Amino acid sequence: MKRFIRGMLCVLLITGIASAADIEVFTSPNTDGKITPKSIEEAFKKAGFTISANRDMNGPFVKQFKSSEFDVYNLFTLYKMDMVLELAKKYPNVGLFAPMSMSIYTKKGDKNISVASLTAEAMAKIMGAPADDKTLHALRELVKKTLKEAMPDGVYQKLPYVSQKPKGELVTHFTMEIDPQDWEDELEEFKMGFEGELAPNGFVVAGFNNLGDEFEEMKYNEFDFYEVYSICKLPVIYTIAKTHPEAGAYAPCSLYLSKKKGSAAMEIAFPSVYNWMSSMALDDPKDIKVMEDAQEGMKSILTGLTE
Repeated sequence: MKRFIRGMLCVLLITGIASAADIEVFTSPNTDGKITPKSIEEAFKKAGFTISANRDMNGPFVKQFKSSEFDVYNLFTLYKMDMVLELAKKYPNVGLFAPMSMSIYTKKGDKNISVASLTAEAMAKIMGAPADDKTLHALRELVKKTLKEAMPDGVYQKLPYVSQKPKGELVTHFTMEIDPQDWEDELEEFKMGFEGELAPNGFVVAGFNNLGDEFEEMKYNEFDFYEVYSICKLPVIYTIAKTHPEAGAYAPCSLYLSKKKGSAAMEIAFPSVYNWMSSMALDDPKDIKVMEDAQEGMKSILTGLTE
């Protein structure tokens, strides 16, 4: 019997059926409405986080799609600069989660408020970092502590699914040759082309952070530049959030541009939509189509600019 149980556990782990949750949802009673996206933001500011954006999406949902499942739906992006620097020294792809994304939401007619965010293990998996990385776990513990301070009566929900084995690459990565010395004009030309392609393809810049300038202020000079766009495609988050409001743990997506000093390569990367599908066990063909369309749209933009 013991051998049978061990064998079944191996099968479950291999197939991804027993995978640990990538997303955690913290929910608090909020009958009096005193807990708001703004009050949650203030708690994170007090804890030393930089707020990139705290964007109300409910209004755009109603404006573009004429309906919403929510009374509150905010996409919240933030980062803790000292921890980002620690991570950057070990993992040059730190921009995948600097800023981190969270969703803050109240379903229509509900009296609770929830915040969805990624676990340290999920971020490590996508970054290719060790699952027990101390900095990622310290960051996660600070996030959880701050959520508890912002929502004292909150508890973690058990989500009604388990993550699946990814069906594609977790990170979409491009490399572009760039002058190791005279790179400024090439970077600006790339950014102009990139930003010019976003709106025609249905993408929106939800935020922008120049981590490179902050690294320099902190006396870390390994990069000529390190810039992060927060990119959102409204039909994607609207469609998925209707059944999985916790999807905001991945939205908006952080897409970074970086170049190490002396290097002739600009690195460009973002977490792919296969993270959404895997983490939330998505299998509805309509959900998958809207995500894969967005994935292919962004890949097409970057392919055209880097080839």
